[in-house]
Amino acid sequence: MKEEKIPLVEKWTKSIEKRRGNNLQEGFRIPQRWVFAVMGFLALFIAYAMRVCLSIAITEMVIPHTDNGTKEETEGQCPIENDPKESTAGGTYDWDENTQGIILSSFYWGYVVTHLPGGMLAENFGGKYSLGLGILSTAIFTLVTPIAVEWRGSTALIVLRILMGLGEGTTFPALNAMLAQWTPPEERSKIGSMVFAGAQLGTVFATTLSGLILHYSSMGWPAVFYVFGALGILWFFVWVLICYNNPSEHPFISERELKYLQDRLSAHTHKKPPPVPWKHLLTSVPVWALIAAQIGHDWGFFTMVTDLPKYMSDVMKYSIKSNGYLSSLPYLCMWFCSIITSWIADWMITSDLMSRTNVRKLGTTIASIGPGIFIIGASYLGCDKTNVVVLFTLGMTLMGTFYPGMKVNALDLSPNYSGTLMALVNGIGALTGIITPLIVGALTPNKSLIEWRIVFWIVLVVFIITNIIFIVYASGEVQNWNDPEFLRTEKEKKIQKIEGESTNEKFELRGGKS
Repeated sequence: MKEEKIPLVEKWTKSIEKRRGNNLQEGFRIPQRWVFAVMGFLALFIAYAMRVCLSIAITEMVIPHTDNGTKEETEGQCPIENDPKESTAGGTYDWDENTQGIILSSFYWGYVVTHLPGGMLAENFGGKYSLGLGILSTAIFTLVTPIAVEWRGSTALIVLRILMGLGEGTTFPALNAMLAQWTPPEERSKIGSMVFAGAQLGTVFATTLSGLILHYSSMGWPAVFYVFGALGILWFFVWVLICYNNPSEHPFISERELKYLQDRLSAHTHKKPPPVPWKHLLTSVPVWALIAAQIGHDWGFFTMVTDLPKYMSDVMKYSIKSNGYLSSLPYLCMWFCSIITSWIADWMITSDLMSRTNVRKLGTTIASIGPGIFIIGASYLGCDKTNVVVLFTLGMTLMGTFYPGMKVNALDLSPNYSGTLMALVNGIGALTGIITPLIVGALTPNKSLIEWRIVFWIVLVVFIITNIIFIVYASGEVQNWNDPEFLRTEKEKKIQKIEGESTNEKFELRGGKS
């Protein structure tokens, strides 16, 4: 009897040890949705760093125009910093304000083109490579920028910026499609805001590091593009190795996390939904409310991202090193705000303190009205440099609530078609990236405070109008056209209606005889 029991005991003991080992392994395994969140964050971090580094570098690429000036210019400009080591050196290219506006806006000419194809590709084939290859191509074009500019000047730079925009146009749609596969509803604000916050920290990193490179590097402005291009290529190889389109494709995800994500996402996220219901999408009032909010956000954000370094250099007369620090400070605070408020937003929703719809509206309102008011206030402080920086920073900090507000709203409305929806919304919003640098170039030929004040008033008006539309018409609930069953039922009804009409026509042709 004992000889028979020993194997059973040993088998039972080994089974327990195996289970304990599995549980221990599960306990130490990093949740893959957070690995994706970190890499998605870094994707936007690198993308925005490559996008905005030109805004700092261009202040050293161009020859500064110093006119003796009229009375208006004297009253509307600030004194240059005293330390000669910190003064702006200027560059070798004679590009006027309009040319600089075209250069800075040309990125968005390509950017808006690839949004919709990128979103549809991500939904049909996964976002891993549509995102990865887009950023890789942008990194390569960033690396060759100095050579191209030396070869053909502003024309080559405009062409390269268009090509960079084509590459980065897939970024937001692909990320949104992947977020729909990796983000449970109760973590949507946290993970979504963390990923999208890469835009702010990428801007912080690019402006700060660009200022330091321009100040210390013997190579000058070309070093800026070499550094950020190399980082983009490095990110691509890590991304390809450790990230996957969805949980079911991931070879290293734990069974517990896989089951959790499948259970939480199964209600509204489907592996193979019907084709995009364009009629429903384009006639959806909440979608157009989201588009309006995106236009407002992008108008303010792109004005600041693209042109704040020029304001600090041309109007406030900050040195290039100080410009890098001070232009990045608002985005660092914006990032902190987006992370903190995203956790608060998810807590308010899960605790039933406020509906998802009202949380999105509240976040968007704070991010619209607050920045607009503070930016206007900064323009009326004249050359009070400290308080100007404080007001700009406070304004951009409040803009961080856009992320738990309207920025994750596309995931609320339609998880199944979030890539296409983000492509449509972000693509239309990105048109402002073409418009705002041109407006700034046209309105600020003399680089004066008075001229820039008009720019900031336009930002406030756009914020107010778009926010009113979002408050009245936005929704945080999944739309009925996201449901494949709803679309199938509707299609069947249409077929039955057509068949019924056809039967009636045949009946009438027979003279009403069956």
